Amino acid sequence: MDIRFPIGLLFVILGFILAAFGLFTMNDAELYARSLGRNINLWTGLLMLVFGGLMLLSTRKKKK
Repeated sequence: MDIRFPIGLLFVILGFILAAFGLFTMNDAELYARSLGRNINLWTGLLMLVFGGLMLLSTRKKKK
């Protein structure tokens, strides 16, 4: 088994959870006051989703 598959899956799952939390807490200005008003949970979750997707895609391409 290739190590990229479980790592990619982990990043996709955690990225989805973090992005969903960022979407549900979008209007909470007090929560994001420390990060200069930026929804850091949403952006970090989206980046984790992209990275995990690339890892899974590279695993799939190697098999073919």
